[in-house]
Amino acid sequence: MARPFASSADLGEKRQSLEVLAEGVYALTAEGDPNVGAIEGEDFLVCFEALATPVAAREWLARLREHTDKPIRYLVLSHYHAVRVLGASAFGAEVIVTHEKTRELIAERGEQDWASEYARMPRLFREPASIPGLTWPTATFSDRFTIDLGGTRGDLVLHHCGRGHTEGDLVAWLPRQRIMFAGDLVESQAALYTGDAFHRDWSSATLDRVAAFGAHTLVGGRGAVARGEEAVAAAIAQTRDFLAVMLREVGAAGSLEEAFRRTHRALAPQYGSWPIFEHCLPFNVSRLWDELHGVERPRIWTAERDREVWDQLQT
Repeated sequence: MARPFASSADLGEKRQSLEVLAEGVYALTAEGDPNVGAIEGEDFLVCFEALATPVAAREWLARLREHTDKPIRYLVLSHYHAVRVLGASAFGAEVIVTHEKTRELIAERGEQDWASEYARMPRLFREPASIPGLTWPTATFSDRFTIDLGGTRGDLVLHHCGRGHTEGDLVAWLPRQRIMFAGDLVESQAALYTGDAFHRDWSSATLDRVAAFGAHTLVGGRGAVARGEEAVAAAIAQTRDFLAVMLREVGAAGSLEEAFRRTHRALAPQYGSWPIFEHCLPFNVSRLWDELHGVERPRIWTAERDREVWDQLQT
């Protein structure tokens, strides 16, 4: 029997948990759904990630408002994927910050990505009619962007660590608290989506740079918050291992179908029960097959191409 397409059959609500990571530092996790966060400045807020719709974002903001009523000055978006950015209008942020490559990707493929992700993950798009259109950053950077939090709160520093989950991923780093919001460059007990990835860069130099920060707490794109140096190291190692297995198995295959079978067989014992594993794997393998056969930049995913790849591989 064919599997339901992507996450189209995943309609059950996930239990959300708001965690206070340090004074004025918050994370919202939800059993493998996309994580979001917020950092208090002296008299303003920085929010990290926007969720898929303004309605979904307003529910997160209502919980955040139980802890702080400071106005939102900055909204930081780790990359361009629709489930991360299309709720931005709910924040009323003065400044929306992304890496410069993320802005380019929104212009190049934002509309197609919106249609693709809505079809793959309909539950996350609560009241899609509330989305006013694509989210456009108002500030971009190439290497580093520093936000002075004011008073004695120190800085929040945004870094581009290299190509990974996309061309434009950023991490948000709090040096004083040694807390990192890593976006989808790191997952903790959740499967990776690599359909727009640069697997070789990500698994090596990019993760090396992430690890070099020496975070004591790390909020990945999905899954539980990693607390403590050992847990952070384990989350990074899990991410690296997932990529290394994919590179090994796809690299040894003689066809795309064989690559999927080999990769599924190798990854499923450890990762198969984790959130979105079955959903992501056909798209992951398709992108890596392209990458290993000379397609440098990821091809654009459309709703039609999604179905073709799914029908070819995940049956």
